[in-house]
Order: sequence, then C-alpha cells, then structure tokens
Amino acid sequence: MILQKLFLSALIISSSMLVAAQDDEYIEWSVDRKLTWKDYLASPDIRSDAAATTSTALGIEYKMKNNSLSHKIVCRFSKNKSWGRYKTDYILAHEQCHFDITELFARRLNKSMMEYQFNSTSYKNDLNKMYEDIVKEKQDFQLLYDKETDHSKN
Repeated sequence: MILQKLFLSALIISSSMLVAAQDDEYIEWSVDRKLTWKDYLASPDIRSDAAATTSTALGIEYKMKNNSLSHKIVCRFSKNKSWGRYKTDYILAHEQCHFDITELFARRLNKSMMEYQFNSTSYKNDLNKMYEDIVKEKQDFQLLYDKETDHSKN
C-alpha cells in the first residue's frame, strides 16, 4: 500500500512536471541540448561544500485503454533546484553526466515498460515495483558516480 502511494505520488509529480515543462523550469534531456551554467538558477546551498548540484527527475505517465497500456517516460533537469558554486567547464561536464545517468535509467524504464506483459489484476503493483526498482538503481548509480569521481575532484 505504501509503495502504491509512492508510485501514485510519483505519477502526480510527473504529471505536474509534464505541465510545468511547458514553462522554463525544466529542460527535457536531449542529445542535442547540453546544460550550461545559465541553466542553474538556484542559489548555492550554504550548508553544502559541493561545487554544484544537478536536480533531475525521472517520471512516468501511463494510460489504460481496452486492457492496453501506453506510457511516456520523461527525464528532466530542474533549473530552479540546480545550482553551481564553482562554475568551470570541468564541473559542468561532471554535472551533465548526472543528467545523462538519469536519461540512461529513463531508457531502462522505457525498455521495462515495453517488455511488460499486461496483467489487469496486478498492473498497478507491477508498474509501481518496476518504477521503484529503476529509481533505486538510478540513485545508487548516481552515488557510485560521485564516489568514484570524488564529486568531480577526480
């Protein structure tokens, strides 16, 4: 039940992200569009010693019609939640990789959704588990990336 509520919250968030994406707060991932420091609108967190923070979101929207499932996966960067303290090309490249990692997991989620065998009695729980598993993998991978690069120092 808790996971279902989390999944529904994620769906609500992603739905509001889809609406908000029409304004200038979010950048949808694109191979042709790289981040620039002008995209980082938030003020640096004075409690953090990080050089920069990149806020990304992995969202899913799905519809059921005639026992058929359609979906859309989104990978977005939040301008209003991302900030840079030390704005070098090197650090920006590191932050771009965080956005790219989120896109990698968006593609994994899309692949899982495409392979999903629809079950009318369990699809909500199935999709919730699929989403939560991918998000957990993404978070773990982001942490590993920062650990291996020592938060862009290495």
